[in-house]
Order: sequence, then structure tokens, then C-alpha cells
Amino acid sequence: MESNTTPPPTGNSSDGAEPRPARNGPVRLARLGATFLGGSVLSGALLAGLVLPAVGAIGLTAKDTAESFDDIPDDFKAPPLTQATQIFDAKGGLIAKVYERDRTVLNADQMSPYMRQAQVDIEDARFYEHGAVDLKGVLRALSKNAESGTASQGASTLTQQYVKNVNVEKAGENRDAVLEAQRKTLGRKIQELKVAIKLEEDLTKDQILTNYLNITFYGNGAYGVEAASQRYFSKSNKDLTIAEAATLAGLVQNPSQYDPKLHPQAAQKRRDTVIDKMVENKHLTADQAKEAKAAPLGLNYLEPQNGCITAKAGMGFFCDYVRHVVKQDPAFGKSADDRKKLWDTGGLNIYTTLDPDKQAAAQNAVTSNVRVTDSVSAAATMVEPGTGKILAMAQTRPYGLDTSKNQTVVNLNVDASMGGGNGFQPGSTFKPIVAAAALEAGLPPTQEYSSPNKLEYPTMKTCEGTWKNETRPKTVVPNESASEKGPYQLKMAMALSVNTYFVQMEQEIGLCAVKQMANKFGISTRASGKPLDEVPAMGLGVEEMSPLTMANVYATFAAEGKHCSPIAINRITTVDGKDVPVPAGRCEQVFSETTARAMNTVLNGVTENNGTGAALSLEGNRQIAGKTGTSDHKKAAWFSGYTPQLATSVWLGGPAGGVEMRNITINGKYRTEVFGADGPGPIWRDAMNQALRGTPKQSLSMADIPDPTPKPDPAGPSGAATSTDAPSTGPSSPQR
Repeated sequence: MESNTTPPPTGNSSDGAEPRPARNGPVRLARLGATFLGGSVLSGALLAGLVLPAVGAIGLTAKDTAESFDDIPDDFKAPPLTQATQIFDAKGGLIAKVYERDRTVLNADQMSPYMRQAQVDIEDARFYEHGAVDLKGVLRALSKNAESGTASQGASTLTQQYVKNVNVEKAGENRDAVLEAQRKTLGRKIQELKVAIKLEEDLTKDQILTNYLNITFYGNGAYGVEAASQRYFSKSNKDLTIAEAATLAGLVQNPSQYDPKLHPQAAQKRRDTVIDKMVENKHLTADQAKEAKAAPLGLNYLEPQNGCITAKAGMGFFCDYVRHVVKQDPAFGKSADDRKKLWDTGGLNIYTTLDPDKQAAAQNAVTSNVRVTDSVSAAATMVEPGTGKILAMAQTRPYGLDTSKNQTVVNLNVDASMGGGNGFQPGSTFKPIVAAAALEAGLPPTQEYSSPNKLEYPTMKTCEGTWKNETRPKTVVPNESASEKGPYQLKMAMALSVNTYFVQMEQEIGLCAVKQMANKFGISTRASGKPLDEVPAMGLGVEEMSPLTMANVYATFAAEGKHCSPIAINRITTVDGKDVPVPAGRCEQVFSETTARAMNTVLNGVTENNGTGAALSLEGNRQIAGKTGTSDHKKAAWFSGYTPQLATSVWLGGPAGGVEMRNITINGKYRTEVFGADGPGPIWRDAMNQALRGTPKQSLSMADIPDPTPKPDPAGPSGAATSTDAPSTGPSSPQR
């Protein structure tokens, strides 16, 4: 399959067409020479000087031209060739190979000597004997073209072809610039010749040949001899046989016509021509040539593997996230153009934080609990507490462009700016941020509120003033169950996810404190990039977030108040082993260890006894903490939780946010409605069990939070006491 990029111009071969009867009058010679101009700069300059004096006068002999010989850019001596970038997981496994042009630059010692000699023999047999211009070659080509009546044979030297290829390379993917670099005009030919002459002074022949072999296009998206060797023979260039090297060398003149995959007979004939040239120039013996010609083409074709779409094990979304990091983080360049150039130029080895075992755990969990064809999807992100390292990033629908197969390139785990969507309402998984703000403001972990079953949103202080409930009728917030009414203290209010409790807590500490605590957790905007609104419903999770954001919030709880910005890259090196600076993880203590221990205790209570997440215990009875969440109209359900060494957030819902999860079938099972505990909860449990299997159990740092003192129940016939925090004796919803 041909590359979708415009290939560099092909080299000129010295094995021309069969001659025709000659008609060599001077006018005829001039006319043929003018046609020949498109193939050879020297012929144009020669004709300009001999036949067209007026043109010759402004050509190579001009004073300004001579003076500019010393002004050629360094790009021609050591061109910044685009190369493939490789992205690796934390254990060194290849995630994907991405490139603008598939190329791996080699030095001369890494190339097959057969390859080097074959390319010279077929392209420019006298390369080591002439300078930038081959006078004999020009005269021979002029004579043969005159005899044949065509301009079928060129005489550009390998050095001149290299200069032209550099110009095309510098044009990049700009088609207009590529066409301009390929224009066959006298001015461009003269400019290319000037550069070629200067290069022959500054570089050795071996250096020019090495550069040429690294830049040249070999068809099927392969640039340079290493990519070509891997594409056609699935081996390194240094391991090629004589026949294989000759096959590649023969492609340069016309990669499409001699494509060994599409036109094997033409390719083999061209290969044999190259072998004959190697014999003619005494670089192969007759026996070597006979053996090489007897060999089949022996293709072991490897389809181009480019981009995150080729990533295995569901790693495509994380691969895409890495791409966004490189293109957006100032650590990789001061400007967007600088960062784009770094990515497009490639040649990087990017070693990431992705743990392949934990990625497999997350991927298995989201795909075994939700089908690709379901109307809803699931996404899960794992973060390492105390470092911010992203260990896994998975979602049900595969990475790709084929919507008929339910593929998508929208990364539902991340914010819109990093390749994601606009996020989803996190529901009650946001309530722990309110609680942390309250504890940091000085409220005790035994803080009690009346927590009525319904409550009009009260007036609250904001960072800039006051929020007032001015709708008519006034907006009311209810609890999930009609029997759910206080008073409650924090531990039970969190376990049962009592809405009115957290609204009253917001009223006491103010919305500004909640917003500032969210900022400390790394939440400065919604997933869409829109600013946070200071409204009472903020504490109930109405402002859209991504799973990565919420996983990092819970990793902060697991790390006892130490918040670390998410990082995806451990290290980057260039192909020659030089380190590229990467953004360091930024960690800081954002709330006290006292608050952290209290929050661990409160969130552990959610997963025990009558908490909404009581059914989500892990293998080996590992100590866990977390919070369920369900958005308005059941359009999103969450479970975010952690152990000391791993935090995971799981979202379940419609990819575009519009699916109400009532009377719905998920993974073949009908559900009347979906909650955080019974939708994303089992996905979280499955992912955590597999990810932590075989690792040591660790305990959370906890606080001693006393239960409330039972109060006498005057309604009781004997004055018996009951706990106001006890769950309702009637059936309760698994998620508030």
C-alpha cells in the first residue's frame, strides 16, 4: 500500500533506455538538452552556457551565486530527519510506534555493506570518482537521449539527489511546499547544485551516502533503509542478503512500479538488474550473482504499524493521552509549535508509567461487565498514591475510527483538553471534598446536622460574595429515601450519602472553602475546561469530572493528604540515547494528616456494615475506602475507592451522557435502575482484585471517631434508646 505522504523524488539510474537511431543536428541537440534540463542541473547549466548564453550569464558564473556557496544551511549536512517514536509501558513493553514518516536513522556501521554498494552501483556507479557533478555522466546521457529522441536518461549525481530529498523532507506534509521542492526549474537546479558542490567539500563520500540511505523513500511508507528492511523483510538492514539488498536498491527509481508486494515480477527483474550492475562494477563475483539471482524475492512483509490505533490490550487511549502531554506540557517546548515539532520529528523513546498488569486488570473489568454493543460504556483509571503515576487507563469501547464497530477516539477517562469529552457528573463521589474542607476548617469528625428529608438550598457565602436561592418556588434538595432524615453525624451521613447533611455542611463552611479544597485536589475547572460554579449543588457532584480527575482525588486521600499531579511519562530518550527533560511529578501536602486519617475512617465506613458500598469487599479482606455516586436521572454512576497502594475510579454511563440508566440491559442483564454500588462498583472490585492479587496487604491510617451517644426514644413504650444514625428498618436504596 502506498504511503499517503508525497514521496521524495527518486534517484536517477545510469541504466538508461535502449537507444534509437540518432538525429544529431545542433538545433535538435539544443531542444533535447532543454528537455533534459528536468533531469540534470548540470545539463541545464551546460546548455545555458553553450547554447543559451543569456541564461548562462545569470547562472553559475554570477558573483552572488559564487559568494553564496559558503551559506548553505546545516540542515543539508545533518538533516533533522523525521523518525518513528516508540512508546513503552513501565516494564519496557512496546505500546505503539508513532510517526509522521516511518524512519529509523542508522550510522554507516549499522548498514549492510551490500546495501550501500548496491545503491551506489545502480544509482551513481562513479559516485566515489567524481565530485558533485559527473561530467562524463552528463555527456553520456546527452548523447543517449539525442540518439533516442527522448530525455529518458538523467545524470543527476547521488549527491544532487540527496539535496533534493532534503528539500522535500524540510517541506514536511505541506503538499504545496513539497511540489515547490520538486519543481524542475533552472533556478532550483542551480541552487541544488550549489549546495551539492559545497556538501562535497564539507562531507566525505561515505557521510553523504549514509545520509542519502537514511532519507530516501522506498515505497509503502518506508523512509530510509532500516524502515524499508523491516517493511519488506522484517529484519534489520545489517542482516540483509545480497538479493534482498539489491531488491531495496532497485526500488528507489520508482517505488510504485517496482513494488515487490504488488509487482513481484517487475521487482525481481529490477533486482537482477541491480545485481548485474554490481558484477559490472566488480563488487560481486559471477558465482555470488548467480546465487543471488536464483533466490526468490523472499518477502516477509510487515504492514505499517503507525499510531495509537495499533496499541494492544486497550492501551490506545493512554497512548493518545501521552501524545497530548508531549504536545501541551511546556516541559517539551516553550511554544505549541516547538512541541509539535518535537513530536513530528520523532526519534523518541518514551518510557511511560503504564503498568501492563494493572492495565490488563482494568481492561478486563470494563469489558467483562459492559459489552461494546451496550448503550452505555465504562471507563476506569488507576493512579498510584503518593506519586501521581497513571498505572492504567481503560474503557469498554475500543480505540479506533470505525463507528460501525463501536470504536471511538474520545478518551472518556480524561478532560476534553487531553483528548477526552466534557466529563460526567460525579454525584456523591464529590462529597468527600466537602468533608475534607470542613475538617480543615476546624469542624470535628463528629459534626452533626439535622439533615431533614428535604431542604431548601440555604443562602451561602462564596469567594466573591453570597449565593441566594432566588428561584420561585425555591430549589429543594431531597434525600434519596423518604425515610432518610437526621440528625446524622459525618460518618453515617457519608455511609448513607445523605444529601441534606452535606448541604448544611456547605452552608456552615461556605462554598469558597469547598472550591479552594477542590483546587488543592487539582480541580480548577470542569472536564470541559469551563470554570467551577460556586453553587450549593457543587458539593453534590453536579459539575462534570473525568475518571482521571476523580482517581487522583482518591489517591490524595490514600496518600494521607499528599496530592501529586498526574504523570504519564517516566523518561524520554532520543534514538542516540540522550535524555529529554520530562515534567516532574509535583506533590504537596494539601491537608493535614489528622484530616487524612479521619477521612480514611469515614470513607472506610462507606464500604462496611450499612454503607452504600458494603458489598464491594476485596479478596483477602483488604482494607478499603471509597464512595459511591449517582448523578441526576441516573445518567452517570461512579465508584471511586482505594487501598494504601492503589486508587481507582470507575464511571458507567452513556458515552455522550444522555442515557438514563433505568429499565436498561447491561451485559445481558436487565436492571430497573443503576446505582454506584451495583453498576460501576463490581467493575471497581474486579479491577482491584486482579491488580492487587499477589501484593502485600496494607492498612489505612485511621482515626478513632466515636459513634454518637444513643438518645432516649420518647415514642418507645419503655423509653428504650435508639441510634439516630441507624439505617432505616425499611428497604434502603444502595446509593444516595
